[in-house]
Amino acid sequence: MRTTIKEQQILSTNGPNHNNKRSLLTTGWLTGLFALLLLSCAAAIAFGARTIPIEHVIQAFLAYDITDADHHVIMSLRLPRVLAAAATGAGFAISGAIIQGISRNPLADTGILGLNAGAGFMLVIAMIFIPSLTFQGTLWLCMLGAAISAVLVFGIGFFSRNGLTPLRLVLVGAAISSLLTALSEGLSIFYGVSQQIAFWYGGGLSGIQVQHLLQMLPFMLPAIAAALLLAQSITLLNIGEETAQNLGMKVKLVKICALAAAFVLAGISCALAGSISFIGLLAPHIARALTGADYRSIIPLSAVLGAVLVVLADLAARLIHAPYEVPVGAVIAVIGIPFFLILARRERRGLS
Repeated sequence: MRTTIKEQQILSTNGPNHNNKRSLLTTGWLTGLFALLLLSCAAAIAFGARTIPIEHVIQAFLAYDITDADHHVIMSLRLPRVLAAAATGAGFAISGAIIQGISRNPLADTGILGLNAGAGFMLVIAMIFIPSLTFQGTLWLCMLGAAISAVLVFGIGFFSRNGLTPLRLVLVGAAISSLLTALSEGLSIFYGVSQQIAFWYGGGLSGIQVQHLLQMLPFMLPAIAAALLLAQSITLLNIGEETAQNLGMKVKLVKICALAAAFVLAGISCALAGSISFIGLLAPHIARALTGADYRSIIPLSAVLGAVLVVLADLAARLIHAPYEVPVGAVIAVIGIPFFLILARRERRGLS
């Protein structure tokens, strides 16, 4: 078998010296980004419709006083919201990184490929026919909706002539997303739940409680662990399926497991914060620019970057028009749409 120049470059980076350099570089970036995440979380807790002095924030963690109004706002409202924002960003970012890796498509994202629309469609069904559904039930339905959308998109792509090209994947994803969004909007208008679903599509983290976070952890933590364990295999898939097969990888099994982790993370993130696109596009590209094409570095860096982006976007959404909130998805789209257009133009030049 003959490998391409790209494959030779990536395969040549598996030596011990490069692994040590990669580990040091990744550790350095992770340390810096984690510090930025902590600062972002502190700012998101302190600032909002009412600014809370930073000393009150520190005091609330060190000596919580149930009778103190600031402490109550911090621990009951802002802290769960910030943690949910971080979890949402990490979930969308890892999901996007996985999909980009296994599809070899730099334009892939949970919103662009219709996973968010699938979760939204199932949420509309729940609002109409199961209005008393618990948050845990919502988690299951959102994961199911994301899975159905993923099966449709990748299934149509695989059975198409010439296989699953990057351009075809985006086009099929856009078509499935438009179809499911149209069905969701039609049903929500017909059954009178359009206001609730409009808020969900805009994205928002208000009303998040501690029990919501505890209920999503048993789903999210195993999915993140699976993504990290599959990172090296995803790197090989990103080189090429033929190369991966010749190295003894069970390509279909790896793809199924990776996609399962991706739609679980996307479904959970949608259940927490609504349909937020472009995080899964932005974070992996920034991570790839920082450390290269190894998904053992891309996935953890994407998780922290995604968390930072959503925490800061949620803070901006609360401050832009305080005391009212701007949809978080709109804040992120201001950055994400130009980034997507630049990437699309670059890919078109590459194809030409």
